[in-house]
Order: sequence, then structure tokens, then C-alpha cells
Amino acid sequence: MMTFISQIINGFNQSSILLVATMGLVIIFGYMNVTNMAHGSMIMLGGVSAYIISEVFHLPFAVSIAGAFLITGLFGMLIEKLLIKRLYSKPTETILATYAVSLIITEIVRLKYPLSQNVHMPIPGAASAGGVTIPYYNIFVVLFSLAILVFTLFFFRKTIFGKKLGAVTQNRTMTECLGIKTSAVDTLTFGYGSGLAGIAGCVLAPTTGVSYDMGASYLTDAFMTNVVGGVQSFFGTLISSGIIGEGRTVTAGFLNDTWAKILLFVIVIILIRFRPEGLFTKERR
Repeated sequence: MMTFISQIINGFNQSSILLVATMGLVIIFGYMNVTNMAHGSMIMLGGVSAYIISEVFHLPFAVSIAGAFLITGLFGMLIEKLLIKRLYSKPTETILATYAVSLIITEIVRLKYPLSQNVHMPIPGAASAGGVTIPYYNIFVVLFSLAILVFTLFFFRKTIFGKKLGAVTQNRTMTECLGIKTSAVDTLTFGYGSGLAGIAGCVLAPTTGVSYDMGASYLTDAFMTNVVGGVQSFFGTLISSGIIGEGRTVTAGFLNDTWAKILLFVIVIILIRFRPEGLFTKERR
């Protein structure tokens, strides 16, 4: 029983990181209809940014989070400007192009950091209750992820930029006729989604270390979470990240990580069979 409770608590941490990573996919995949295979590399770049800022320049972890968001966000905007904008309405070419970008980024990082790099724990210590230990950093990650969700909801639903994005999603041609620069909206949206992936990698770094392949496993989980929750639903992402994160962590605690992945894949396949648009579908005009 204690093992089950411990895994449930550990699952909150995994679910929270998955939530932030998947929000980036919801924005890029759900709103822009771009299958970004480089999203895992953005998570990895966030981790590398955290390592450089925290361990090389010895700056506070808060600076690492801001730096990871800015670096990956700007890098995402650069990719959108140079590559993605030429491939809209070409889904197959977009998948191949972003996959190629992912390979290039991974190989560059692998040449520089072939081994895993450690990032010191920014919030040490743990609380104990009923024989269960809860690291303070895990509590921070959960609260921080929820804060990012609230900010993202506000940013995309209440600000002028969010309303422009909604208009572009509904009818791009009409939006252009109204004088809105849809290309700028696309670039900023892609940059924000990439920045969220960078934040996910940054908060993941102190618990797993930083390696060139750290984003690969989270890319698969993020796509599953996106599909299960509904491609444009932030609320669905919140629920599905909890299902995927908790399901994988609890199952891995009693079996192993490989079986946890297999069982999750089976459950997701069955779910998609009956709910192909996810648990929470957003109606489109």
C-alpha cells in the first residue's frame, strides 16, 4: 500500500512536467496543425540551457527557467521563420522537416555533451507524512505547472494576441482581410509552444540530469497526452497528463517502465478507437 501511495505522489511530479510539455504541443499541433517532431529536442534544449545557466554560469534556478523559455522560444521562432512557414498545408513534408531538425539538434548536443550532465537540486529537502516522503522540489514543480497552465489560459483567451490566434484558427483568409498579420501570429505562437517545451526540460533537469536523448521519451508521452485530451483542449490536457503520468508511474512501480509504456499504448489505442478526437473535443466551425 505504501508503494502505491508513493508512486501516486511521484506521479504528480511526472504528470506536471508532462502537462507543461504537452501544452506546447496543444498550441503547435492543436492550433497551428503542425506535427512538430522537434518538440522533444526543444525539451532537451531546455535541459541544456538549465545546465549551462545553473552549472556553468552559476546563476539562480529562476534565471534558468526564464533563460530556457527564451532560448527555446527564440529557437522555435527561428525554425518557424526559416522552415515551417514554407510547409503549411504540407503535413508530410512538415513531419520530415521537423524530424530532420530534431536529428541535427540532437547530434550537435551529443557531440558537445556525450554523457549525462547533472544539475544541482534547486530546492533540497523533503517532507514526511505517514511514512511517505515528498521532496519539496516535487511540490514546487506541481504548483509551478499549474501556474503556467493558468497563465497560458489567460494569455490565449483574454489577451488581444489570443483573440487574434483564435481568429486565425477559425478563418485565416478572413483574418488576413481584416489586416491582421497572420505570419507574425504564427511565429509568436510557435515560439511560445517551443518555450513551454524548454521550461519542461528545465524543471526536469534536476531530477533526471541532462542528456541528448532526454526529450525522446517525453515526445511520445506528450503526443499521447495531446491525442487523449483533445488537440485543442487545455482542460483535456490537464486531465490526460494526469492519466498518462500517473498510469505510467504507478505501473512502473509494480512492473517496469517498458510494461508501463506497453499498457499505456494499449489503453490509448482502445480509447482512440471509440473517441478518435480525444476525451475533450473542442467544436470547430
